[in-house]
Amino acid sequence: MNDISDFKIFSRHLAQISSEVIKRYFRTDINIESKSDNSPVTIADKKAEEVMREEIMKKYPDHGILGEEFGNHNEEAEYKWILDPIDGTKSFICGAVTFGTLIALLKKDQPILGVINQPILNEFLIGDNETAILNNVEVRVRDCSNISDAVLLTSDHLVIGKYHDQKKFDTLIKQVKLYRMWGDCYGYYLIATGFADVMIDPVMSPWDSLALIPVIRGAKGIITDYHGNDPVKGNSIIAACPGIHSKIISLLNN
Repeated sequence: MNDISDFKIFSRHLAQISSEVIKRYFRTDINIESKSDNSPVTIADKKAEEVMREEIMKKYPDHGILGEEFGNHNEEAEYKWILDPIDGTKSFICGAVTFGTLIALLKKDQPILGVINQPILNEFLIGDNETAILNNVEVRVRDCSNISDAVLLTSDHLVIGKYHDQKKFDTLIKQVKLYRMWGDCYGYYLIATGFADVMIDPVMSPWDSLALIPVIRGAKGIITDYHGNDPVKGNSIIAACPGIHSKIISLLNN
């Protein structure tokens, strides 16, 4: 019988072995390739995903895997692992620490576990939709009921207008207390640990978003797509404190 506590232990193992790979290449002179969508990829991305896939196939041969670098394996399985070995590759190749490894476990296509692991800072954040734990200490979003008090984060300001209403987003920027592009998974880490209040990404792939859902929910935050709908089915994310999430959705969409 599959036990979520066993999956949590195994998730930590995956984070540890991928960290060992990533640390070897961080701030070194490595070759940077371009994928078909012109996004960068490195040997660290590929090798980190490879070691996680190998471990999953050994430990849980009946499970499925979807990884950013190597695609689908056994995609009809009841349990599926969703892997993004380096979420924030642009930060990684620039020597910045605003990146991480994302690991999600789905049961019947619903995320039951999510991990944001920052290998350089040794920060392991895991959520199960009920709680969020950072290095064995429970964390949660902070209280924020006014947009004027909020810290707003996004990954890339220039991308917003390609997919949504740029003017409405610019209006939001003017209303918040502080706006920064501390993005990719690190932005969601800051939401879950109570250091920021809103994180917005206008377009996401499953390996970008699915691990975030159990973490934000576990930290008592609210996570939806850009329009306030189910983030599992959507291709965008807004994560925020409960006191302002609906206000953000309304401002950006109405």
